Amino acid sequence: MRSEQLTLEDVEAIALGRQTLAVTEKQMHAVENAHKFLCRAISDRKRIYGVTTGYGPLATTEVDPRQSALLQQNLVHHLCSGVGEPLTHPQVRAMMVARLISLLSGHSGANPLLIKRMQEWLDADMVPFIPCRGTVGASGDLTPLAHLARALSGGGKVSIKGGLWIESRDAHQQLGWQPLVLKGKDAISLVNGTSATVGIALLNATAAERALKFSTLLVLLYAELLNGHREAFHPAIGQLRPHPGQQKLHSWLWSLSASSDALVPWCAESGNLNLKGEDIQQNQPLLQDAYTLRCAPQALGAVLDVISQHATTVNIELSAVTDNPLLFAEDELILHGGNFFGQHLAFASDHLNNALIQMALYSERRIARITDPLRNKGLPAFMQPLDTGLHSGFMGAQVCATSLVAELRSQAMPASIQSIPTNADNQDIVPLGTIAARRASTSLTQLYQILAIEALVLVQGAELKTIHSLSHSSQVVCAWLRQYALPLKEDRPLSEDITRVAEALIDPDKVKSLIDLLA
Repeated sequence: MRSEQLTLEDVEAIALGRQTLAVTEKQMHAVENAHKFLCRAISDRKRIYGVTTGYGPLATTEVDPRQSALLQQNLVHHLCSGVGEPLTHPQVRAMMVARLISLLSGHSGANPLLIKRMQEWLDADMVPFIPCRGTVGASGDLTPLAHLARALSGGGKVSIKGGLWIESRDAHQQLGWQPLVLKGKDAISLVNGTSATVGIALLNATAAERALKFSTLLVLLYAELLNGHREAFHPAIGQLRPHPGQQKLHSWLWSLSASSDALVPWCAESGNLNLKGEDIQQNQPLLQDAYTLRCAPQALGAVLDVISQHATTVNIELSAVTDNPLLFAEDELILHGGNFFGQHLAFASDHLNNALIQMALYSERRIARITDPLRNKGLPAFMQPLDTGLHSGFMGAQVCATSLVAELRSQAMPASIQSIPTNADNQDIVPLGTIAARRASTSLTQLYQILAIEALVLVQGAELKTIHSLSHSSQVVCAWLRQYALPLKEDRPLSEDITRVAEALIDPDKVKSLIDLLA
């Protein structure tokens, strides 16, 4: 897959190891020109931050170019201070792709050999151990990217094709490579950018959109089980409140519900009052449903707008050059600035996290209503059709969903407002975008677990009612889910079922047949 103008879905496919990354001649030409310009500038004894000077508040120290390799090595060593569990295999691959795309613009001055080696790592599916904690995202993702640079230099640990962690030097020997010697601007070009945050946020963007679409399909199935009014989905309602997300939800739900015989159909002419000599007539059929049905386009539409805004920010950042200093070879210009400051991604990730939590809450409220025999239109309590009381059905699973929402709410404090000065007050403001992106990633995992519980409950309900009256899309959802979980008759442990369904939902290939319903 060509590295120019990649979509978020393209990069996700590369991160999952299902596509390869191809570098173009034009890009390599730009990299070579920038590197040659850098080498000339170093030979001319130009003062270049991080190349002929120290780092951060130590940039007042001038460094002889003959110490270049040691300077770059020491940068990597002092920044390799990350702690905690490693980023996931796809997150690290996404980070590597994002860093490559930035370097390939030809404004960083990295050695072409570095580009080639990173591409070889992706092709071999080799990833470094990247501790998830330790970066503030102010001068870019210094700490996680330094662990990448260390591994490229033969230090630290790596995994090949998802295998056990082994020493990087042993992996290099196994693949017939020599570890790189980083010099010139190689190390600072690697570490001084937002690529770790971009990689995580990129995977969040694609996964969040799929979660929204699956939630939309569940909304329709939920509405059908409760014999909801199709009228609430009418596109004309969205025309009067033209938020793009809400209008899209009206369009999807109106179209998908057209094949349903389980909803109360809409007709242009409303009925007449049923008054027989009285001015008040009680206990008549409801004209409209609870908000979990009636406000679905508004609730999920708002989430979709946030997901779209977040994806736009990530897309821009993916194509950006975010290290410092920046080289403009054609103009023979070197500029020092702050493109590494990850504020855009921090705000976008926090905003996305709030929307994900709201989507999880909305799913949990649907589970609560559909399992309650006082509100679920004749379905059994907790969807247990046999010997209710002796068996409890999805009672425990519903409690699990409630617990997950409570935990998500406890993690809702924005990371982007938690700035703490560091680095001898050189980094006197920090955006903390990586923390925000990691938090959204955790929220997505738990959201998918809640959606898995909801899907198990709703499909059980569909099979207890007349499934043939359901819309085509709901029947597809039911058939899809039964690939991963059997119907619940007698009580059984559901943990494995929930995990299996959630993992299938996260996989873009396994869920494609469902997402295509909303194409």
